[in-house]
Amino acid sequence: MTSLSDVVLPQVSVLGSTMAYREAGNAGAPVALFLHGNPTSSYIWRNIIPLVAPVAHCIAPDLIGFGQSGKPDIEYRFADHVRYLDAFLTNAGISSAFVIAQDWGTALAFHLAARRPEFIRGLAFMEFIRPMPTWEDFHADARETFQKFRTPGVGEKMILEDNAFVERVLPGATARKLTNEEMSVYRAPFPTPESRRPTWRFPNELPIAGEPADVYSTLTKAHDALVRSSYPKLLFTADPGALVSRTFAESFAKKLQDCRVINLGVGIHYLQEDHPEVIGAAVKAWLTELGVGPNPE
Repeated sequence: MTSLSDVVLPQVSVLGSTMAYREAGNAGAPVALFLHGNPTSSYIWRNIIPLVAPVAHCIAPDLIGFGQSGKPDIEYRFADHVRYLDAFLTNAGISSAFVIAQDWGTALAFHLAARRPEFIRGLAFMEFIRPMPTWEDFHADARETFQKFRTPGVGEKMILEDNAFVERVLPGATARKLTNEEMSVYRAPFPTPESRRPTWRFPNELPIAGEPADVYSTLTKAHDALVRSSYPKLLFTADPGALVSRTFAESFAKKLQDCRVINLGVGIHYLQEDHPEVIGAAVKAWLTELGVGPNPE
């Protein structure tokens, strides 16, 4: 499952399977929890974590079905990811954290914060998931493709057979060209059509035009809780963005309490691949401002 160009990660037992994770920093420091999206893994944080590790205990799990984590026989719905992430946090002994999230990692973070507000010490996020009332709210350039992803028979062929999320969406939504080595790491968890089922399920879970109803309702409530929340927030945005434009990010942040916006410049969706140094330095500075000190020698 792993590529020779990536390290072999430690594992935590969760619900009869395993979840892999990256770890750096001093175990006695406050936790910085990094949550990735589709179709990536904790690998996407590889150049950010070392910059944050001097002040925090960095932990970045591979979501179930992704990276080096197990692939149990489940539907890989959003609710499944919630269950497995909850089990990971419990089994890893993480009771509170500063969360840094992108894509579906943000949906998990928002939902976690709504259910367990005491868990979230602060939230840094980018290219976030939100309920969209109509398809007109979805990124125009990708709208037709994602509608195909959700079309029975068509989406399965594109994603399960042709591995579209890894081969097309990932490089297409990264401003720079990913190297062959980087692509090999991202390809490694998904060698067969069946292994790609987690990458197919996520676009079918996007809360658009009221569907799927359970995810739409869950994330609507989570966003309502986000607006009411008072914990500190850091929102990264880029131009043109994909799920989140710079203009939308700035208007969104104004509705939140204690939310600062940082524009990264040119970027689409996988901002961690294009701007790891700026993101890492900004998160470290933000944590330092919040009183998270450097690790003892």
